[in-house]
Amino acid sequence: MTSLSVEMLAADAVEPITSAGNAQLGIAVLAGIAVIVLLITKLKMHAFLALTIGSLALGSFAGAAPAKTIASFTAGLGSTVAGVGVLIALGAILGKLLADSGGADQIVDTILARTSHRAMPWAMVLIASIIGLPLFFEVGIVLMIPVVLLVAKRGNYSLMRIGIPALAGLSVMHGLIPPHPGPLVAIDALDANLGVTLALGVLVAIPTVIIAGPVFSRYAARWVDIKAPEKMIPQRPSEDLDRRPSFGATLATILLPVVLMLAKALVDIVVDDPEQGLQRVTDVIGSPLIALLAAVIVGMFTLGRAAGFTKARLSTTVEKSLAPIAGVLLIVGAGGGFKQTLIDAGVGQMILEFSEDWSIPALLLGWLIAVGIRLATGSATVATISAAGLVAPLAADMSTSHAALLVLAVGAGSLFFSHVNDAGFWLVKEYFGMDVGQTVKTWSVMETIISVVSLAFILLLSLIL
Repeated sequence: MTSLSVEMLAADAVEPITSAGNAQLGIAVLAGIAVIVLLITKLKMHAFLALTIGSLALGSFAGAAPAKTIASFTAGLGSTVAGVGVLIALGAILGKLLADSGGADQIVDTILARTSHRAMPWAMVLIASIIGLPLFFEVGIVLMIPVVLLVAKRGNYSLMRIGIPALAGLSVMHGLIPPHPGPLVAIDALDANLGVTLALGVLVAIPTVIIAGPVFSRYAARWVDIKAPEKMIPQRPSEDLDRRPSFGATLATILLPVVLMLAKALVDIVVDDPEQGLQRVTDVIGSPLIALLAAVIVGMFTLGRAAGFTKARLSTTVEKSLAPIAGVLLIVGAGGGFKQTLIDAGVGQMILEFSEDWSIPALLLGWLIAVGIRLATGSATVATISAAGLVAPLAADMSTSHAALLVLAVGAGSLFFSHVNDAGFWLVKEYFGMDVGQTVKTWSVMETIISVVSLAFILLLSLIL
C-alpha cells in the first residue's frame, strides 16, 4: 500500500464508518468478539484468520459498508506492523543470539551456583525476569522450563515451588514491560510515552512478581505437590561450543535497551527541553528501534563472537530467528486491524460515553475491558490490542504518567485467569505433567494474582503521581 493511500485512509477514518447507534454498536462488538472466540476455540482457526474474519463481521453487524470496513482493517494492520514489526524482529534476533550462544545458560548457571536452597524460588523469579526481558513469552517458557525441571529434580523441590516463580517472572514481563508486542501496541494506540511506561512498569512489576511468584508458590506447592515428570526432563545435546559469553557481558547486553530507554525517560523528565543537546541525543538512542538495534549489534560481539561464532553462523542465527515470528507479526497486525475497525466504527466514543455514565475510573475501565476480551479469546496480546483501541479516547486528555498507567492497566487485565482457550495453559499443563484441575489451581490462579495485584499497584501510583 502506498503512503498516499495510507494517508487517505487515515483521513477517512476521522469520521465513523457507520452511523449506527450505541445499542447496535454494542451488539456489533459482542458479535465480532463472539465470532473470534468461536473460530479460535471451536474451529481451532489461526488467530490471524479469526481476527480478520471477526473484523469484517464487526463492520457488517455495525452496518458499515464492506469497502470501509476493509479500508479500516488494512489501515490498522499496516500501521501496527509498521510501528512494532521491526521491534518484534529485533527482539527475536536478540533472543536467538542469547539462546544459541549459551548466554542464557551462563546466566542460569551463575545464579544457581550462588544460591542457597531456601533462596532458590527467588533465584528462579530473578532468572525468568531477566530472560523474559527480550524474549516472547512462549520462547521464554521453552527456554526456562527445561531449567525449572532440572533444578526441581536435582534439588528435590516440589515442582510448583520452582515453576511458579519462573512462570510469574515471564508472564509479568510479557504483560507489562515493553518491548513485548502487547505493551508496545498499547503504547502506540494510547499515544503514551514508552520510557515513562517502561519505568512505571518496572515499579509495578517488582512487587507483583514477588507476590505472584515466590510468595504464591508456597501455597501452590501445597495444593499441587508434584515432582518434575521424568519424561519431560530434557537430555541436553552435546555442546558444540568451545566457549560461551561471560555472565557480565550477557547481562549487560540484555539490559542495554532497557537502560537506554530509561535514560531517555529520565532526561525527558529532568531536562524537558527538546532543543537541548543531551535530550536530542537521548531521544535518538533511547528510541525503541535504536535501543534494540544497538543491543543486537552489541550482542553479535558480546554473545555471538564471544561464543566463537563465525560470520556465517551469525548470519544463520539471525535468519533462523526471523522465520518463527511470522505468525506473531500477522496476529499482532490483525489485532491492530480489529482495533482500528473498532475505532472507526465509533466504538471508542461509545465506550467514552458509557464510562461517563457509569463513573468508572479510566484505569479500571481499561482493565475490565481487557479482562473480558482475555477471558473470551484466551490471547493476552489480542486483549491488550483490542482494549487499548477501545479506551484510546480516554487517554486523549491524560497526563503522560496517567497515559502510561492506562497502558499498564490494560496489560494487567490481559493476563487475567488463563484457561482452556489459552495456548499457554496447555503448554504449562503438558510440560509440568498436570491435569486440567491442577493447572487451574496453579497457573490460572497465578495469572489472576498477577492481574489483580498489578492493578492495585497501578491504582496506587495513580493517586501518588
